[in-house]
Amino acid sequence: MVSIATRRGEVERKTHETEIRVLLELDGAGQAEIATGVGFMDHMLTLFTVHGFFNLNITAQGDTFIDDHHTVEDIGICLGQAFARALGDKSGINRYGSDYVPMDETLVRVCLDFSNRPFLHYGVVIADQKVGTFDTALTEEFLRALSLHAGMTLHVDMLHGQNAHHIIEAVFKAVGRAMGEAVSLRQGLTGALSSKGSL
Repeated sequence: MVSIATRRGEVERKTHETEIRVLLELDGAGQAEIATGVGFMDHMLTLFTVHGFFNLNITAQGDTFIDDHHTVEDIGICLGQAFARALGDKSGINRYGSDYVPMDETLVRVCLDFSNRPFLHYGVVIADQKVGTFDTALTEEFLRALSLHAGMTLHVDMLHGQNAHHIIEAVFKAVGRAMGEAVSLRQGLTGALSSKGSL
């Protein structure tokens, strides 16, 4: 079982397109230090951290002179890997998490499982292609990379909504809250929460 003292993951990734460092503490207080070079992602990752009760430090430099795609996707890769490292064999955790987050006219539902079987269902339709300079389609790319590298089955559904900022913000808050629930330690559980004995 992973002890609380070691429930942290650190990842550094350097390619010809991006250079990223992530430090994640699962048992945190919602403290975020985020500097990705993509302002909207800084805002969303801060919300994710606060509502998941993690501590998260991310620094990133990328080829944003082209667009934000490589940076956003690679942050998802690194953050997913940080969760995987912090969780180890996933002993003792709730494993499942879910949440509904309303934001004005928007309502988003997230259900997830740290199953070691990565999958993303993304049932979110956003009419606007941009929020400021941010490409709204990158939300799905980020979540796909996150779920793949965290070993997480992730279902995200927009039940209703219109405003693109509200929709994406509700998604990040709901994902943070659901992941916070899933990685929480379950009293009395000493191994993986699985009838098979391991994940």
